[in-house]
Amino acid sequence: MDEIRIVLIDDHSIVRQGLRTMLDREQGLSVVGEAGSAATALPLIAQTRPDVVLLDLKLSTASDSDGLGLCGQISARHPGSRILVLTTFVDEWLVLESIKQGAKGYVAKDVDLTELVRAIRSVQRGESAFDAHSASVVVRWLHSKQGLDDPVQQITPREREVLALLARGMSNVAIGQRLYISEATVKFHVGNVMRKLGATRRAEAVYAASKIGII
Repeated sequence: MDEIRIVLIDDHSIVRQGLRTMLDREQGLSVVGEAGSAATALPLIAQTRPDVVLLDLKLSTASDSDGLGLCGQISARHPGSRILVLTTFVDEWLVLESIKQGAKGYVAKDVDLTELVRAIRSVQRGESAFDAHSASVVVRWLHSKQGLDDPVQQITPREREVLALLARGMSNVAIGQRLYISEATVKFHVGNVMRKLGATRRAEAVYAASKIGII
């Protein structure tokens, strides 16, 4: 059996070291590189050409989801390197956005080693791999009858929360403090909501949401 070559992308060196130690002990797996940022990840992947990229979505203190952009870049530039998201956050919007950006799997960091190795082998074979929570998100999304056409179906629970606070006139900073997320993540949600509702301004998004009964 050919060895599965893995690159680790996580902003915490101790996490990378722990993963490398565990995965290198597994038969048929080899960690060929690790990176702590998007800037260092892309050149590393271009050089090592891994089979699987283990990607954390939080790669800086500025955002909880800056790994999403990197996920899309890796998928576009290196389609042969399959991406398995390994992160702390399991919000519905993160799971779905990761898939849209090209990730083949999504598991939380509390997964045990056996399940992680199984997920790595699955995505390397071109299959999907999700933990229980992420899988339920995907199933709901795939079984939504109106999913991509109806904005009510597209708006996630987190985006509804953001919309409700926007309707109260709260700033991004205040919304972030209320929901315990970063300002950058709030901006991400607001941008998604405006795109889904066809709005160009925050007030317009709130009005559109109220018209269709989202808030």
